Amino acid sequence: MKLPIGRRTALMSAATALLTILGTVPAGAESEWHKVGSDARSGVSGLAYEGPATDRAGVNALIVHDNKRSGQQRLSRITHGEGSSEVVPVTWDGAEPVDLEAIEAVPDMPGEYLALTSRGIVYRLEVTGSTATVVDYAPLPAIGEGDDFESFAVVAQQGKLAVLWADRGAGADRPATLYAAPLTFASWGQPLFGAVTRKSYRAAYPTGDGTRHISDISVTGSGRIIVSSASDAGDDGPFDSAVSDAGRVSVSAAGRVRVTLAASPAVLGTYPRYKVEAVECLPGSADAVLGTDDENLGGYVRTVPVCGT
Repeated sequence: MKLPIGRRTALMSAATALLTILGTVPAGAESEWHKVGSDARSGVSGLAYEGPATDRAGVNALIVHDNKRSGQQRLSRITHGEGSSEVVPVTWDGAEPVDLEAIEAVPDMPGEYLALTSRGIVYRLEVTGSTATVVDYAPLPAIGEGDDFESFAVVAQQGKLAVLWADRGAGADRPATLYAAPLTFASWGQPLFGAVTRKSYRAAYPTGDGTRHISDISVTGSGRIIVSSASDAGDDGPFDSAVSDAGRVSVSAAGRVRVTLAASPAVLGTYPRYKVEAVECLPGSADAVLGTDDENLGGYVRTVPVCGT
């Protein structure tokens, strides 16, 4: 039986309202993302939590940009809240990096951060107000042939520090390689890395030829490894992304790092049309802040409950 047009319209409107109430709008809906960059020079390649915003209604975070030319912006600060996100530039004081892809706070060292370039140079920074000063820098250990890095995480357990990073991988023929190593610092500030372990990781989603299996890493307080994966078809897209539970990491009292990856990573959320290159689990929360580098389309941030415990 064919319903009258008026009744069909009413039923469709009711169904749409019901879907909204049930929260089944697909992840990545435009209204859930806050635009923080308008072009390829202002996307979010990495993100590090700084602390609660002054009014405690949001969070402050540092974001890195993958710019390559001298004088271009390397670092900004965002204040991200429920209704909006504001961006202000941070001055980079010291040797300029090329193609920054990740940034992480150093636990128990207020104002200290480590930022990573795609070719594996780690910059130690002191951030005071609107200035980030380079303390020292060093290459990652055990860089493999063709490695291209977009991810970095610092883990603090049992009074010891460790770091995780990954070659992002490329499509079906090159899974990501996840690296892990103990972390210490020389008396003059240089990052020092211990024995390196490696694990191969393949994203459950997306799975196309342009897939970057690991585009960023975050570690929860209990040691869960949360990773983003992204598909990139070019500077104008289309893009696709997901966040997954990749496994666990532990650090012993002696500083030994152990990584156990899931045989079948659990996809926690998918984000069509966006290229997620930053995932940062917020301390004491199930939420993560995601950041995107959508090339010519700019950059966006949003908060999603993917970190659990």
